[in-house]
Amino acid sequence: MNASVADATTLNRGTAYEALEARRAWRAKEHISPHSWVLISCLGDFTMALLAAVAAYLLRFHSVIKDIGNFNVMDFHQYVSHMALGSLLLLLALGRHGIYHQSLLLRHRWVAARIAKAVLLWTACFLAITLALKLEPSISRVYVALNGATALLLLLAWRSVFFRFLSAPGRVEALQQRTLFVGWNEAAVAMWKTLKRDQACAYDVVGWVKTNQDEELLPAPDAFPCLGDINEVENLVATHAVDMVVVANLHSHREQIVDMANLCEREMIDFKVIPSGFRIFTSGLRLETIAGTPVLGITRLPLDSTFNVVSKRTMDIIGALVGLVLSAPIVAFFSLMVWMESPGPVFYRQRRWGAKGVPFKIIKIRSMRIDAEKASGAQWCVKDDPRRLKIGAFMRQWNIDELPQFWNVLKGEMSLVGPRPERPELIAEFKHHIPHYNARHHAKPGMTGWAQVNGLRGDTDLGERIQCDLWYLENWSLWLDLQVMLLTFFKRDNAY
Repeated sequence: MNASVADATTLNRGTAYEALEARRAWRAKEHISPHSWVLISCLGDFTMALLAAVAAYLLRFHSVIKDIGNFNVMDFHQYVSHMALGSLLLLLALGRHGIYHQSLLLRHRWVAARIAKAVLLWTACFLAITLALKLEPSISRVYVALNGATALLLLLAWRSVFFRFLSAPGRVEALQQRTLFVGWNEAAVAMWKTLKRDQACAYDVVGWVKTNQDEELLPAPDAFPCLGDINEVENLVATHAVDMVVVANLHSHREQIVDMANLCEREMIDFKVIPSGFRIFTSGLRLETIAGTPVLGITRLPLDSTFNVVSKRTMDIIGALVGLVLSAPIVAFFSLMVWMESPGPVFYRQRRWGAKGVPFKIIKIRSMRIDAEKASGAQWCVKDDPRRLKIGAFMRQWNIDELPQFWNVLKGEMSLVGPRPERPELIAEFKHHIPHYNARHHAKPGMTGWAQVNGLRGDTDLGERIQCDLWYLENWSLWLDLQVMLLTFFKRDNAY
């Protein structure tokens, strides 16, 4: 390259980066920094925690419930130390749940869910402390429960107002990260659609660039423009004032990927890679060192933790015992109805796959005539299936035929919540044609599951069901299990 060409390239590069420098200067001069907003959110949360403590005190000792229970009447100043300590511990619980980060300022629903979990955990711990320790002065347990309830309401209300304030035009642009996709594939499509649904999203996607000809087979929507090819990234990140580059397609030359990473490091731009080589359990990806060499792999899922397994099993045992007792009259009634319509065994045992592919016999109230599959073999139930009993259609619609599975849960073959178990005869076919099908067997099958409460059961899209099952395994928590069980009562089954 001669001197004149080099000077022209340098001049063009300098002109292009004026937009990037102007955006950073605008952010610094006209708007409060994201870190300052995080500190404001933290201060607001602490204020709400203190107000909740005061409100709980007034409700407990100066309202219609003041005479309920046994406690020593104390003045407000005697409760001040409890209020201060409780508010500080609540703030620490919120911080432990990871809500104080600049990238989360515009993620209102995610933060609200974490706040709810933190407040519930804090309330339970505070109540346990009052039972285990004899605090002086003693603290009312009704007060603690009221404190948790008022804290949750005030925190969610304050955060909603704070989010609306940050989402106003002029502020939201300063907090959003202008994002450029490199490559276009199914992973990029899914990410873009999710971001597009949120009007106050933390990311403002400016467009994407091509990496190879294969991307032309997956056209992008008009609202998501192609800005050029991978060789123009340096110019594009400058002219469009890009804050983050997301590599969706790793089929480019290694040198191009490295150059992009170096470019982002030089220009203080976030560099992200969608791990498209890993189609399942991406949240379990971790960087670890083996023999001094860094390697990326799936290292753990929530249910790989012994503590989580024991917690889930404890809930299963308690739930199964309660379920067996409460469902006994219902099971007896419908068993009689089945026998009257079709004399013979009222319980149906069927071989299903369990965790790690270990088979077991699932127990159901028989909803079809005897020997229904003698001629056809194993097959799914379809709409208006002629093999069904009249009472069987009603039972399947309301999941009544599955009530005996509480016994499978008590035995440890199933869980209350998990991927639904399938028959080995069907799995032998599915696992070869449906991507990641067998990955769902990393956990015990469940009486209900995330796919079921999202309407995916029976003759529905298997691909969507598998995605729901995998999402559940990646994001498992006791709280999620409780949500699924609650939603099950409000979701009518679409199985035939």
